Amino acid sequence: MSVTADFSPKPFHFCNICQKVIRKKEKGVSVQRPFSSGPSAFIPEDEVVEASQVDPQTEQLLAEAYSPSGCVDHLTQVMGLHPHYLESFLRSQFYLLRMDGPLPLHCRHYIAIMAAARHQCSFLVSLHVREFYRMGVCLDWLKGLQYAPQRLRNLNEINKILAHRPWLITKEHIQNLVKTGEHSWSLAELVHAVVLLAHFHALASFVFGSGINPQVDAQNANAFQPVYISNCCTCDLASDHHVERDGCPSSTSPGATDSVSELEALMDRMKRLQEDREEDEASQEEMATRFEKEKKESLLVGSGDFEDEVMPTSRGSRFVEDATFGYQDFARHGEDNPPTFRAQDYSWEDHGFSLVNRLYSDIGLLLDDKFRTACDLTYYSLASHEDVDTTMLRRALFNYVHCMYGIRYDDYDYGEVNQLLERSLKVYIKTVTCYPERTTRRMYDSYWRQFHHSEKVHVNLLLMEARMQAELLYALRAITRYMT
Repeated sequence: MSVTADFSPKPFHFCNICQKVIRKKEKGVSVQRPFSSGPSAFIPEDEVVEASQVDPQTEQLLAEAYSPSGCVDHLTQVMGLHPHYLESFLRSQFYLLRMDGPLPLHCRHYIAIMAAARHQCSFLVSLHVREFYRMGVCLDWLKGLQYAPQRLRNLNEINKILAHRPWLITKEHIQNLVKTGEHSWSLAELVHAVVLLAHFHALASFVFGSGINPQVDAQNANAFQPVYISNCCTCDLASDHHVERDGCPSSTSPGATDSVSELEALMDRMKRLQEDREEDEASQEEMATRFEKEKKESLLVGSGDFEDEVMPTSRGSRFVEDATFGYQDFARHGEDNPPTFRAQDYSWEDHGFSLVNRLYSDIGLLLDDKFRTACDLTYYSLASHEDVDTTMLRRALFNYVHCMYGIRYDDYDYGEVNQLLERSLKVYIKTVTCYPERTTRRMYDSYWRQFHHSEKVHVNLLLMEARMQAELLYALRAITRYMT
């Protein structure tokens, strides 16, 4: 039997650089591509194993005790590059999902599904769907959000706002949920739900930012994954590639800097900033001006004008309502923007911690330990350099995320952000934090090319914790205003 080759035009093609599916003029169709092997699509499998400092037996014990899957899944393996943080993370997550608390266990996993689905994070959705099946209760809920109780469906509004524009949360949103009625929430239940939502929104950022591969099991023996159909490839947003006529960036990048020079330049900037700190301290007015400048400049960082048509995954879309609601910049040109959130007026340390601990016992302590562990984590090295104090760089990463969310620290000089974070890194940060499902391997590879993968995973830990804390600050402030 003869087979005729099909040379007819296809409605899509692959970008030669990042291998993303690019949709042409016609409406695209869902296309599948094989999974890459190993825990991460961004990090070579042998490097995850070799670089991990967790003793395999300890890692197994940690996973069995604290991981929802009860095994060393891909997420645990990649996070295991930083064992001290991994232990803090797993203890916090275990408490949220399994220990005594205001919410029933199956509701916790359903809220995790709702949160992960906002970012089409099939890895987390699948994990918690499996947990829900394991419990064997209320399985009809897994048909979609419309099959869940109205009380859970009422969370949809704050779920989507927290995931994409947390500064819009008001005390009225809180009042609508806790008001007297058949479907009302207690404040303790609501705090538990809010922490779960923020935790899994932020964890989706880590999953996509670290290129975590889905677990391949017997039911997915073919090991194929859906990919997004888009109008044009966006992998060049993190660089200065020329755009070819077909919409893909060319493979040459004449403006690219040598990676070794890039590292040395960063080291030099850190040294000069430290010297400037010691010689001259900026005034409060100057620091406020620098914050506003950085906030406005974040508008110019790529990703905000994506034209991608991101196709919702079939596994997660049924748990999403109002799927078109997405991230918008905090500071938008020509619009009345929300007032800046001053951390001195409402901070995690002085306000959020005590409120969450009072309404949901001990979770504040666990979250605080996780935040501090990520921010204080250091090996006193930077790529090939030893005996390096990276405090300045870690704080710039954390505070840049909060800056994009409109949160300002009066005692921080935001001029350091521009000095320490190059454009390609800012593009990566904004994408991972604000629309993580659009993160590409190209973005991951484009910054800090001389650095170890474990250092980039540390960046993702900082972005994840900064995002979670930002969501919690807005939500807990709204709860505080409702209570007063």
